[in-house]
Formats: sequence, structure tokens, C-alpha cells
Amino acid sequence: MSKNTDTKPARASSSEAERLGRPLAGWRLKVYTIIFEADTRAGRAFDLGLIALVLFSIAVVMLESVAAVKARFGPVLSLAEYLLTALFTLEYLLRLACVRRPWRYARSFYGVVDLLAVLPTYLALFVPELYALVDVRVLRLLRIFRVLKLGAYVAEYALLVEALRASARKIQVFISIVMMVVVIMGTVMYVVEGPGNGFTSIPASVYWAITTMTTVGFGDITPKTDLGRAIASVMMLLGWGVLAVPTGIVTAEMTAARRGRPTTTRSCHECLSEGHLPEARFCRDCGARLPRYQRDD
Repeated sequence: MSKNTDTKPARASSSEAERLGRPLAGWRLKVYTIIFEADTRAGRAFDLGLIALVLFSIAVVMLESVAAVKARFGPVLSLAEYLLTALFTLEYLLRLACVRRPWRYARSFYGVVDLLAVLPTYLALFVPELYALVDVRVLRLLRIFRVLKLGAYVAEYALLVEALRASARKIQVFISIVMMVVVIMGTVMYVVEGPGNGFTSIPASVYWAITTMTTVGFGDITPKTDLGRAIASVMMLLGWGVLAVPTGIVTAEMTAARRGRPTTTRSCHECLSEGHLPEARFCRDCGARLPRYQRDD
């Protein structure tokens, strides 16, 4: 039977309160509710507006890569990009200002994505080639699951994340075995085919083994001898099984994952975990006291 700390008795020592920090209040609590939660009208409107800005910014970057469009509308697109970067920078600073542990948020997945959404524009002032990296903003669209529609998407997203986390070690072991296989088979092909047939070095042969194992097969390096072709055939057939293993691992973990998760966007101010029950008073992950739940239907 799993433990649930959502209904933990309302007890907190003074030392614990100092460790967790003071609860948010005033403008910080209001800003936090709007930015981090999507169960209120204001929060939902903020997330939808943010999604629209992200889509618009990606369109701007794509249009700037078209020579004819850039030649005609270059100044307008550049101005739009600088305005968007200013808005995203302000939003990022507000996120840091309204959480109790800014550094914890900055190191989280969404915190890194939010930083990468604005960093390329500033770096492009020194290295213009890095400007195209602003398309990493597309990762911010993951927040759409918080808006459309909460019950159907947040739970499935959490299920997928948990399954990937539970599968991490198994997949690491599997990838290690695959790497050993491609190194061995690449070395064998280097000995069998040799530089005369395009296998000029062991790293080049390992590259061939990887493209063959993954069934990509670019064709820039191909075996010429009968023995080499026989080895390549085995590698191709082996590649089918290699592609199926990670899928099976993740699928098994998703099947074993527990069901019935909460489907609200209510989040903890301390550890930033989401999905707490509407009636919860304490965070199920870190035990911090949760503020009163707000929701507009």
C-alpha cells in the first residue's frame, strides 16, 4: 500500500519551517498562482498567451531563415524577436522571483528550458550562428498539457515521465551492450574488409556498424566481400531486435506504473512538484504546507 503524505497531520516544527522557508504571500503568491498553475482563469489565460507567443517566436525564426523574406522584412522580424526575448526574459525573472527556492527552479527541467528560450538571442550578439537555437523554445509547448485538458493530459504526461525514469537504468545497460556489440563488429569488419573497401579505420567501421544496427544504412560505406556482406546481414537482422527492446522496456514500466493520479495543476511552492489533490494540505513529495487551492471552472 503506497503512502500518501497529502493528508499528513498539520504539524510542523520551527526548525522545519526555517528549512522550508516562509510561505509565499502578497504579490508573490498571486504571481505564482498565475504563472505556475492553470486551474484559474488568470493562470489559464497566461498559459494560452505564453503558448501563442512561443508559436509566434518560432515562426519568426523560421521566416528569418528564408532569404527572400529576410531581405524584405528583416528589420521587422528582428524587432519582433527582440521584443519577444524581452517578454520571455521578464517572465523568466518573475518565475525566479515568485518561488521560494529560485536556484531549485533554475536547475529544474522547465527552468533550464526557460533559460534556453532567451539565452540564444543574447549569445547571437557575439556568435550570430547561435541565433537559430532559439527554436529550443518549442519545448515550452509542453505546458500545453496543463491547459488542454487537464484531466486527460497531465495524468498521461506524468505516467510517461515516471515510466521513462523507471526505465533509465535498464536502458543504460541495454545501450552499453549495444555499444560493445558495435565496437566488436566494427573491428571485425575493419579486419575483414580493410581500407581498400572503405573501412579506413576502426572508428569508421564502428560508424558503419552503428548505421547498420539502427537500420539507417546511409550507404557511404558498404562491404564488398562475401564474408563482409554476411556479417552485414546479421547486423541488419539484429537491428530489428535492438529497436524493439527499448520500446518493450518503457511499455512494461508504463503498464506497471500506478494509476489514478491527481489531475490538477496545483503545485508545491517548495519543490515545484505538480498534481496534488484539491483537498491536500501538505505536499506529498517534500511535506511543505500547501496554500489554499484556487480553481475557476
